[in-house]
Amino acid sequence: MHQERDADIELRLLIEAIYLKYSYDFRDYSGASVKRRVAHALRQFELKTISALQERVLHDPSAFMQLLQFLTIPVSEMFRDPTHFLAIREEVVPLLKTYPSVKVWIAGCSTGEEVYSMAILLREEGLLDRTIIYATDINPNSLEKAKQGIFSMENMRAYNENYIKAGGKRLFSEYYTAAYDYAIFDKTLRENVTFADHSLATDSVFSETQLISCRNVLIYFNKKLQDRAFGLFHESLCHRGFLVLGSKETLDFSGYKNQFDPLVKLERIYRKS
Repeated sequence: MHQERDADIELRLLIEAIYLKYSYDFRDYSGASVKRRVAHALRQFELKTISALQERVLHDPSAFMQLLQFLTIPVSEMFRDPTHFLAIREEVVPLLKTYPSVKVWIAGCSTGEEVYSMAILLREEGLLDRTIIYATDINPNSLEKAKQGIFSMENMRAYNENYIKAGGKRLFSEYYTAAYDYAIFDKTLRENVTFADHSLATDSVFSETQLISCRNVLIYFNKKLQDRAFGLFHESLCHRGFLVLGSKETLDFSGYKNQFDPLVKLERIYRKS
């Protein structure tokens, strides 16, 4: 019991130290999630206590960058949850086409799989040329990978299946070039993409947008931080703009429930009231 309590104190001190030293704010992330990730980091660093990890990251910025990879574990795939993308194609895109220009914010873009999925969808619907996509994340390593648009070939079969189920209109292989064991995606897909460091915990809104996609990010936040994120999204979205969330995320229990109307509730697609 005492050991567990001590570990909880150490964890709080580590998270506070990270905020004070590096301005990365994990204080309102889900406690259980952070605890699991730090425990995994301890094994990889071969350290016995969280206090030892805190000492390491405070005095070695490169060690902090290593730890950041554990705290922000990037997990994604192209056209993840294909029915979600199909719903965007069928229910959202026709309304986006009524705007003279479109701005899309992909919050927590990780290594870019969703960015390229959205760009492909918008290209097929004739919208990409008049769309600006803001792709943001707090992990600079993930952002760099996203900018490169290079993914493992071993994932392409699964991504192709997702693409077909999402209503894809061409051959998925037309969007990338195979080289060795990697797929290099067409650079024109990211010509209208701005990749940027942005934290939903500490940063503010940077542009008015018509569509915000923040999927499988809020599940790692506590309610206070979720509501902060929903506030940013509400402020950023234009009148009747669209908010799309992950399959395990909902507005139902947030302070912003009445600020959005469900458009396709099963697929977590909402519209600003």
